[in-house]
Parts: sequence; C-alpha cells; structure tokens
Amino acid sequence: MTIIIVGTNRKDANSRTIANYYRRLLEEKGEPSQILDLIHLPTDFLTTALYENNGQNEEFNTFRSTLEENDRFVFIVPEYNGSFPGVLKAFIDGLEYPSKLAGKKAALVGVAAGMHGGAMALSHFTDVLHYLGMQVLPTKPTLAFIYNHLSKDEITHSEYRQLLEQQADGLIIDQVGSTLP
Repeated sequence: MTIIIVGTNRKDANSRTIANYYRRLLEEKGEPSQILDLIHLPTDFLTTALYENNGQNEEFNTFRSTLEENDRFVFIVPEYNGSFPGVLKAFIDGLEYPSKLAGKKAALVGVAAGMHGGAMALSHFTDVLHYLGMQVLPTKPTLAFIYNHLSKDEITHSEYRQLLEQQADGLIIDQVGSTLP
C-alpha cells in the first residue's frame, strides 16, 4: 500500500486536494493507498511524542506505525516561507531513530502559490529524507500557482496531471519493471 502524506496541518490546504487527486490516480492504476493527513496529529504531540517522550503518545504512534508498516510514500509538500512546513519536520522528528524509513521509496510533490511550485521546499525535504536513508524518486513535480489550476477536487492543468501520472508509475514499478510488494 502507498501512504499519501498531506505535509501540512493547515485547514483547507490545497495539499489535501492534491492528495485526494493522487489517491484516485493510484486507485486507477490498481494501487491501494491511504491518506495520512497531518491535520489529524494530536495537538500536544510536540510535548508528548518527541525526544524524551518518543514512543509514549499512543495517538501519535498510530501515525508512526502506518509509516513503519508500509514501503511506499507520496509526500505532498507545500512551500511555507521558502521551505517545507515545520509540522512536517516535527512529525519526522517524532518517528523512531534510527529511522525505520531507510530503504523505503518516496515520491515528492511540491505545491505553492508562487512561481517555483515548492522547489525549495522539496530540495530541503529531499535532504531530510536522504539523511533517513529513503529512496527519493528523481521526478518531483512542482505545482506552481496552484490556485489557478484547481477546480474542486480536480487539477485543471494537463501538464501537472501528466507529471503526477508519470511519477505514480515510477512509484509503483521498481527498476526492473516488476511491481513492488
């Protein structure tokens, strides 16, 4: 199963719309998926699940288990202030160390209101995932001026849809062309 992570806890985020679109795309390809939305993180996880409290917040541990039990991920990453959201970094910091994400596959999608589509956010987040030992797909769509390219739960920009479809194919097929377990 592929886990699609909404990389923000902001209410009414466009990242959620992109996550829903990506889930439908994977379903069309026969790939089961689940959305893990950071808006549902426990409100106190910064003080009850990180550092000396790692592993002690049962509600946070359900998020953690979902990542540990799966091998493929799509991170929908909005760009906030030239990088990725702090809640996404805090979420990663709450996972077990050393990372149980090592060797797992990650697809990244940048979302931004500006013209670079989250490219800086993806660059920063790629460094974090590489540090954790994840295999990050080289195709990283950056969806610029996202407000102009959404209509309800649909992406209206044909090139954006094409990039996401190509990335999804790369996520569910390994290097020799067989489907990953």
